[in-house]
Amino acid sequence: MNCNLYFSVPGVICAAGNDATSLWNSCISANQDGIKIVSAISGKDFFVGKIDDKFLPPVPFAKYDMRIIRILNNALNQIESFVENAKSKFGCDRVGVCLGSCDNGSEFSLKGHRSFFENGQFPLDYELDVQGADYPATFAKSKFGLTGPAFVFSTACSSSASAIIKAKELILADIVDAAIVGGVDVASDTVLLGFDSLEAVSDEIANPFSKNRKGITLGEGAGVFVLSKDESIFGDNRVSVKLLGTGESSDASHMTAPLEDGSGAAQAIKEALTDSKLSVNDIDYLNLHGTGTILNDSMESKAVSNVFGEYANLMPCSSTKPLMGHTLGASGAIELAVCYMTLLNSSQKKLPVHKFDGVLDENLPKLNFVTSDFVLKKEIKVTMSNSFGFGGCNVSLIIGK
Repeated sequence: MNCNLYFSVPGVICAAGNDATSLWNSCISANQDGIKIVSAISGKDFFVGKIDDKFLPPVPFAKYDMRIIRILNNALNQIESFVENAKSKFGCDRVGVCLGSCDNGSEFSLKGHRSFFENGQFPLDYELDVQGADYPATFAKSKFGLTGPAFVFSTACSSSASAIIKAKELILADIVDAAIVGGVDVASDTVLLGFDSLEAVSDEIANPFSKNRKGITLGEGAGVFVLSKDESIFGDNRVSVKLLGTGESSDASHMTAPLEDGSGAAQAIKEALTDSKLSVNDIDYLNLHGTGTILNDSMESKAVSNVFGEYANLMPCSSTKPLMGHTLGASGAIELAVCYMTLLNSSQKKLPVHKFDGVLDENLPKLNFVTSDFVLKKEIKVTMSNSFGFGGCNVSLIIGK
């Protein structure tokens, strides 16, 4: 269903930038400075998209002051004025929260379980509530004094993209007038060792769609917006960026692997195009899910090629995960923020660079990757972002001026 829903400027923090502008600059310059070597609890080293601790001060008013909340709080601070405007116009009960996240207090639970295994009991200050999946949304609701509905969605790597669709449905159903949308996640030891056990983590920085790709580089971050039918709450100097189309599918073929032919992902892309009433030629830039794993890049290139046909060879596209890491439940929102900034800065005639070794996999359908010397030939008016998660949870979002 096509509708008039508008995004605020995003609040963003990740390894590629501590706000939307610095994120954009990293994306057009292919800056990988935020990718660091991190040692997990096992002693094994990983490349990780890591946020500098100086940007994550304590949050004394949080019930649980942990890294994921510090990350989220930074991003929420960037959209505070829009939230306050929404509260003033609609009331606290008419502003909802829809966030995507896959982590629920792992840094506390790891510490608690380590104590249990060593001493036979949990620490006195350990509460099981810290592992409640709802906490990121509960925190955001409490931070702004909201009384509307609040949800956390955990559909793996599509979580925050799914959350945006759910917020859209809440607004169209007249349950709320505006919503904080997006997601947050951390590259905890649980995540690092879990993905490593799947043999999905690269021992080099992610190299998506290359013949030499070895897997993902994990990362942490948050991306949040305010979504509303009323763009006046975003101020007089706003740039109108509209949610044009959304598509979801669930191929449910495997717990950790997508359908190899890309048909599940293609269904989500097609539904987003149908919802937007746009043709394939209307998409000016595509932000790929582009994890760098053998299976994802293979199936995604097939999906894009099958849906877009010959235009897939012309449509500029890139994966920005080599610049920030795969931020899991936050990736959909952060990468939509990249698309937002692409629209905002279209006059620069630059696009997010696809950072890889340039060695194409001849077994994959050909795509038009944005290189550092890419020449943009037309104004960017419409962008698409793909997010594909474990269990076959597929989401495509289309936004435009």
